[in-house]
This record gives sequence, C-alpha cells and structure tokens, in this order.
Amino acid sequence: MATRRQDAIVADYDVAIVGAGISGINFAYRLQERNPELSYCILDGRHQVGGTWSLFQYPGVRSDSDLYTFGFPWRPWEEKQPIARGSLILKYLEASAAEAGIDNKIKFNHRVNSMDWSSASSTWTLKVTAGAGVVSMRVRFVLLGTGYYDYDEPLEACIPGIDRFRGAVVHPQFWPRDLDYTGKNVVVIGSGATAVTLLPSMADKAAHTTMLQRSPTYILALPENDPLDRAARLLLPGALARRLIRFKWILSAFLLATLCRWFPRLVRAVILWRTSRELPSGTGMKPHFTPRYNPWEQRMCISPGGDFFRCLRAGKASVETGVIEQVTENTIRLESGRELHPDIIVTATGLKVQLAGGIDVSLDGRPVHMLDCYSWKGCMLENLPNLFYFMGYVNASWTLGADATAQLVCRLLNRITSDGFAHIVPRLSEAEKSTMSELPFLPLNSTYVHKGKNVFPKVGNINPWLPRSYYWKDLANAWWGDVQSGLEWSR
Repeated sequence: MATRRQDAIVADYDVAIVGAGISGINFAYRLQERNPELSYCILDGRHQVGGTWSLFQYPGVRSDSDLYTFGFPWRPWEEKQPIARGSLILKYLEASAAEAGIDNKIKFNHRVNSMDWSSASSTWTLKVTAGAGVVSMRVRFVLLGTGYYDYDEPLEACIPGIDRFRGAVVHPQFWPRDLDYTGKNVVVIGSGATAVTLLPSMADKAAHTTMLQRSPTYILALPENDPLDRAARLLLPGALARRLIRFKWILSAFLLATLCRWFPRLVRAVILWRTSRELPSGTGMKPHFTPRYNPWEQRMCISPGGDFFRCLRAGKASVETGVIEQVTENTIRLESGRELHPDIIVTATGLKVQLAGGIDVSLDGRPVHMLDCYSWKGCMLENLPNLFYFMGYVNASWTLGADATAQLVCRLLNRITSDGFAHIVPRLSEAEKSTMSELPFLPLNSTYVHKGKNVFPKVGNINPWLPRSYYWKDLANAWWGDVQSGLEWSR
C-alpha cells in the first residue's frame, strides 16, 4: 500500500516509474530488493516491455554494447555471443521482468503527459493518457526511465531535394514491415551504429547496398565468441565464469576509454591498422575509413565477427564519402560530381534528443524548463523534489550507468522513509552559482548530440553538479558517497 503521511493525504503509489525499458525494469528490481515497503507501478506508453528494443524493427537491429554489461547484473546474460540481435534482447527483457514479478506492476498503453508537484501534500500528480481517456495519479516519487530520444519523431536531416525522390525513403526508427528490398539498390545515409548494422544486414537480399557518409567513423571488429570467455566457461564454475566474464568486459571498456583519453594518437593508429587488415585487398584507408576526430570523441561502432567488412570483401556493399549536393527523382548527386542511383534511401542520420519523454513538468502549477536545471549527481534536477532520472554512459554500457543510479536512488529512498522525510530537493547555493562553470552534459561531438545540446540538463565543474564519471566511481558514490551536499531534506 502507498504510504500515509501525517497530513492524511494518501498517494495512489509511493513510486511511479516511467518507462518499461532497461532502466525502468532494472530500477523496479532494485526497488523490490532494497525498498520492499514502497508500493510502485511502471507506466509505459507502448504495448510491451522493452522500450528501444520493442520500437526498433529495422534489419539486423542489435546492441552496440556487449550484453554481459548491457544485461542486468542480477540476471546475467548467458548466451555466448556478446553482441545480440534486438529480438534476443527483447526476449531477455521480457523474461527478466517476468522472473522478478515486475511484469505484474506494468501499466501498458499509459503515456504520461504531465506532472505537477504539490508543495502542500509533497506529492506529484501525473496526468496519464490511458486508452481513450486521461486519468490522474498521485505519487510521492517519480523515476524517469524514458531514455534520451524522441520515440515519436526522428531526427530530421537536411538533405536537399529528398522530397523529390520517387523511390522509398525510410528512417530506421519507423521501419515499414512490408518493405521489400530484394534485388534493389539501397543507399544508407549515415555512418553511425545503425548504418554499420544495416549495411551487412541488407546486403544478402539487396542488389547492392551503399553506406553514404559525410565523414568516416571508427569501426571495431569483435569476435562473435571471445576466446577468453570460452576459456572461462570451460575452466570455471558457471556463476564464477559469468562474474569473471562480466568483469572482463567492464574493465575492457574502461581501459579503452581511458587509453583513448590519455593516448589518442596511439589508439587511433592501432584501430586504423586493424581496420586496414579487415578491408578488401588493395583498398585505401582514405577517404572512407580515416576519421577526422580521435577515438571516443564520437561513439565507436562494433562489427560482430567483422560482418561489416565481410560484406565489403564480398562486393555486396560499398562505402561512399561526400556531401550531398542534391537528391533528384532517381539519383543522389554529391558535391564531388559522383552520382548514386538508389531504389531505396535509408536515412540513418541519428535520433532526436528529448529529455523526460517530452513530459510537461510544473511546480505548484508553474511550468519548469528542465533543461535550465543543473543535474545533481547525474540523477536529480535542481529545484525538482522527489524526481529522479536515469542516464547511461556513452563510452560504456547504458545499463552500468542506470544501475549505479538505481542503487544511489534506493539509498536516498531508504533514508527518506526511515527518517520520516517528506521530500528532498537539490539546491544550488549562492556561492556555487557565482563560481561554477558549465560543462558539456555528454563528452561527444556527434551530430545528434550537438543538435540536442540544449535539451540536456546542465552540469558544472563543482561536486555534486559534475557530469557522470565511470562505473566503479559512480558505484562507490552510490554506496558511500556524500548525500548531504546540494540536497535539502524536508519533513
């Protein structure tokens, strides 16, 4: 049952979790594990568990992080392949939610439109579209597991003349189930993880698939079945092997990101050397495979089993680099004068960044612009009481960041409930306001991050307003870190 406070106002639930994707499911588990006295529900605007993995249906959709760290620490990924297709990830999420009894707490087709904080009752009132109607729900705490992009609208790329093209124009976020590309010439515009996934996935059926990029990205070929993982499974008991494999992947990502930051030229040289060995014989590295930026200034792309390079070697796919001058009724003309003749154009140009799923937020009826708020320890927003949000890492698995946040939030909830507090709210002191400098929320220069930089909350150069760090540091902070500085605790 929801908690009854001294003013006799009863909430429908103690906690509302918005989003039934990886962040929402993981937090629900941590809440059941560490705060079992709190009632909760999960609200999701879609019809099933999974979030991203339910929405995206393009050919070959898969994770761009290993599943040993992208999966839940409380239900380890037991398949042998580290990079998994979307359908397997969705099944894993559904099974995880069912096994923990979380699926019974989910209200599907419940889209949160707005939420308003009442200072009088220390509760949030949520307006939720449920089916054809709108219902109200009162809760003490809100947990936003909504991710960082717009589910309803993709990032619009400025492609001159694209509206004139007579063939099909498809965005991966809304892939038509009846699209038949058998025997067709396909041009995939983009060079990120989606484009690198689509190229080999479409090459088997398409007559030819071309990845058209403005500039190259780093693409790492990983073995589909890592030999160190195989050895661990062979030599160690199952539970110990799973722990060791997960630790190895966490450590590998941390070391790679650290080396990229400290020795960018060395890492760049090694990656480009490995890439040259994967390419078809006689292929030059420039201009298609030599990025203009250092590793991890943008997200790296993963090619499991080298499938991206394999389809290039087979002649089923190719890469073009250049700026689009004009799209006509049946061609793509580049500024270099080169022309492509696609039957289908796929605009894999990124995601539209969105904070909190587009929910309107207000305090006692006064609208709040969350992008103007500073972020407290990567999980709360300045001046917003009893509201938490989840963000993963950009240079490691999303789930690692989400779980570190979940454990910090559960620690805060334990203290709130055990010590009889009504709410907590992050506050900037006058001294901090006068001395703090603003830092980038995400340390990337990708197009979608640049276009969405004014959508993320603010972060500063003073603790506890710093941007996210790395998993082990954030986990230690969740367990033992200071939870007094920057927080106002009220009864």
